[in-house]
Amino acid sequence: MPQGDKSAYTDKQKRKAEHIEETYEKQGLSEDEAERRAWATVNKQDGGGKKSGSGRKKPTKE
Repeated sequence: MPQGDKSAYTDKQKRKAEHIEETYEKQGLSEDEAERRAWATVNKQDGGGKKSGSGRKKPTKE
C-alpha cells in the first residue's frame, strides 16, 4: 500500500478523520495540516487501518 493510501481504513474511521479535520480547520489550521493531524489522531486512537479477525486472538493469561 503506497503511503497516503486510505483504502485500508473502515468507513467509520474515514468519517471520524473527516470530522476531526473539519474541527482543526475551524481552529485555523491549513487544509493539509488539518488532514495530516486528523489521520494521525485516527491512527493513534484506532491503531491504523482495518484489522482482520483471523488469527487475532486475545492474549492468554499466565
